Amino acid sequence: MNKYLTNNLSVVNLFKKPSKKSEIVTQMIFGESFLILKKTSRWLKIKIKEDGYRGYVQNKNFSKFLKPSHKVSILKAKVYKLPNKRKKLNIIPFGSKIKVLEKKNKFLKFSKGWINQNDVKLISHVEKNLFKRINIFKNIKYKWGGKSFKGIDCSALIQIFLNFNNKFCPRDTKDQVKYFKKNIKLKNIKKNDIIYWKGHVALAISNKKLIHAYGPVKKTVVMGINQTIKKIEQTAKLKVIGIKRL
Repeated sequence: MNKYLTNNLSVVNLFKKPSKKSEIVTQMIFGESFLILKKTSRWLKIKIKEDGYRGYVQNKNFSKFLKPSHKVSILKAKVYKLPNKRKKLNIIPFGSKIKVLEKKNKFLKFSKGWINQNDVKLISHVEKNLFKRINIFKNIKYKWGGKSFKGIDCSALIQIFLNFNNKFCPRDTKDQVKYFKKNIKLKNIKKNDIIYWKGHVALAISNKKLIHAYGPVKKTVVMGINQTIKKIEQTAKLKVIGIKRL
């Protein structure tokens, strides 16, 4: 049986080829797991457990597979040296998964330090509104391949919230639009419907507005649905190819 390893770094870039000059195709956030498909002294070709995505990461000292107990529920969670807020060691992003080893003074200990218990939920936690927390990404910069507060792309913005709620979601828009089966007409659109163009996706936050990580403005923004459809048609010559309801 193939053995999974777990990413124990805050955010790790996955490259298309074994070179830092190559395109970043996606990222692994803390606690995501992967299989090694091929290994050299400097690079690993891997397959991410959560979405099956393949790419190259630099050969670091990753952890053996850890079954997580909790997940980060805020945009960026501080990691402390001790169960107090005196010395910060690191920050791990929304959706990171940790295995709690000990609890003390409202802090939880895991492999890299201590984290405030208010910054995490149990791994089994699922929210009634799957995209309840999406506004935490408002104004976060657009980054192709990004999946965190350091930068995010349009399809990751959808994927990370479904993953947070223990639901599978493909990484790329072309696969998401095929994966979600329920089609909706624009006139019937409502909150949490997902709008797809070729190579782009946005989430309806009401029947009038949407949120998306939008390359042309270089950040995650709230815009009018009709305004966005017109703008993308004018600037990128692209029409909506599907509106999906989960």
